Amino acid sequence: MKSARLCSRRHFLQANGFSLGSLALASLLQKNGLLAAPVKPDLGPETEFDLLPKQAHAPGQAKAMISLFMMGGPSQMDLFDPKPMLTKYDGKNFPGEIKYDNLAQASSKVFGSPWKFEKHGECGMELSELLPHLGKVADDICLIRSMVSGVSNHAQGLYAINSGRITAGNPTLGSWLTYGLGCETEELPAYMVLSHPGGLPTFQGEHFTNGWLPALYQGTVVRATEPRILNLDPPPALAGDGQRRQLDLLRSLNEEHSSEHPGELDLRARIASYELAAKMQTAAKEALDISNEPESVKKLYGVDDPKTRDYATRCIIARRLVERGVRYVQVLNAGQSWDQHSSLISALPNNCGAVDQPSAALVTDLKQRGLLDSTVVHWGGEMGRLPVLQNDAGREKWGRDHNTFGFSQWVAGGGFKAGHVHGETDEFGHKAVVDPVHHYDWHATLLHAFGLDHSKLTYKRNGLAASLTGDQGAKVVEQLLA
Repeated sequence: MKSARLCSRRHFLQANGFSLGSLALASLLQKNGLLAAPVKPDLGPETEFDLLPKQAHAPGQAKAMISLFMMGGPSQMDLFDPKPMLTKYDGKNFPGEIKYDNLAQASSKVFGSPWKFEKHGECGMELSELLPHLGKVADDICLIRSMVSGVSNHAQGLYAINSGRITAGNPTLGSWLTYGLGCETEELPAYMVLSHPGGLPTFQGEHFTNGWLPALYQGTVVRATEPRILNLDPPPALAGDGQRRQLDLLRSLNEEHSSEHPGELDLRARIASYELAAKMQTAAKEALDISNEPESVKKLYGVDDPKTRDYATRCIIARRLVERGVRYVQVLNAGQSWDQHSSLISALPNNCGAVDQPSAALVTDLKQRGLLDSTVVHWGGEMGRLPVLQNDAGREKWGRDHNTFGFSQWVAGGGFKAGHVHGETDEFGHKAVVDPVHHYDWHATLLHAFGLDHSKLTYKRNGLAASLTGDQGAKVVEQLLA
């Protein structure tokens, strides 16, 4: 092979002329004081951001939240929303219009649910046979059958449900709650994210981004395996007094540096993270260790069953975190594991088998400990599924396409009505037709449960007061609240 030809001076100038010119221009502009200053937040000189507990706008019953987020879109008509008409029309053409997301595998054939529904609890809530454990806590949950976001793409659906808009870059719900209320502990992050052994869901950091809120309010990711948080322990040579002296020196240097750079929120967040990390060396390891939990509790969640062990462990950790003052905990799946475009008949039971018992146990456990009244437990994804089959290549390959015009999620505790079913979809489970709950209505209602007014929880950005719900006409859905 010929060796690579060395770059001549002439070739270098020819290839990089524009770059050199821009550097020279920037240098001249800076020298003459004409270079634009770096963009900084629209903050007053006295603005400070921290995670200390803050007063809500009004008394609120909810103090913490655990979100069991099912990325991919659980099928509502197979889990939460029984539709006899689907069975009647099974295999026949759908008598209406369908908006498909994946036209390549689209079909107009109605797909009746393969699973039976039964009534549960004193409330008589109808749930799928795939969710037997959830049926045991039916009288404690509020089932919303009329969720709407209206955007059929996973990314846009995630953004809508998680951050109030259908575009990327906005703060997530956990960031808004920690921004508005702070945290009840100084030894653990206010917003913690429990990841799956298979990795984070699709769109990864978008699930827990602080967006344009100060970096202090971003979620802290906890690994699914030990060590759940890396680098908590100092090297032996620094342990004890040595580490303390080093941290004191670092704090003094950071404070001096911070005072010279007012308004640098990322810098402040990084300084705060150093201080928090030292406190977490003991607190986090204790909170994330379930070895001392009673065997009866582990069995309740399903830690003894390989099928449920991972999710059970993470649900117990979530409970332990809110017990210790963490404001918001996300428990995530990997990829888009609920996105059953095909093989729904085999894949959906596997998904439910892994999360049904731990999810229901979390409600039971919180209630037994007197924590359910003040803790919101949320279960749901960014969308639902269509009533027609997709991938008509044999029954074992049948699936369902996306649907965001009428899907289901459930919530428990924190002031939400127990044993209650809200809203209805049409007779095929396609669109919400009675008491629809748009994603921004859901957010307004949730914030209300925490004592926060969605129109007053704002952050000054570009001269405007930005909020989670924005100008979408959000309203509190009073029927969801006890």
